[in-house]
Amino acid sequence: MTRFVSRPNCGICLLALALALALVGAGWTQTAPSLEQAKVYAQAVALLEQAQQQVTAGNLSAALALVKQSNELFTRLQKECAAALAERQLSPQDDQQLAINQKLAADAQAQADRLIETAAAKKKRGQELQTQGQAEAGDAALRESRAEYLQAQTLSIKSAIYALRNQQIIFRFLAP
Repeated sequence: MTRFVSRPNCGICLLALALALALVGAGWTQTAPSLEQAKVYAQAVALLEQAQQQVTAGNLSAALALVKQSNELFTRLQKECAAALAERQLSPQDDQQLAINQKLAADAQAQADRLIETAAAKKKRGQELQTQGQAEAGDAALRESRAEYLQAQTLSIKSAIYALRNQQIIFRFLAP
């Protein structure tokens, strides 16, 4: 009768096996997304969807708050998933969509910036007209100014949503 593993060697084998499992386990937790990260991703996406709905409904303050919350969650994921992101390759379709969203975000923000400039000029002009005794013309210019400021805010929020859509694409691997 022969023994395949002697008692002293059995202990060494078990120790080696435990060490190997510990090393594999440590590597697994660093690269595999956790259930918590998947929940954070789902919450960030849900907030982003709600923000889009609020912008469409014209509720800009609620949309802005939702965008900020979604951004905080995606920022958290960037910190927690840095190693996984470094290893991850995006598909050509994802790269293309990222570029489209980036262009849409930049265009919306540029348009918002232009509107802020014209709104500021109209506000100044409206105030000047009011001080000159032309209340009606001044009020009209101030109304136009407020409308442009609101439109600029809407465009800025849409720009942020496009940027966060890119985060959604980047972190899609966390989706269940």
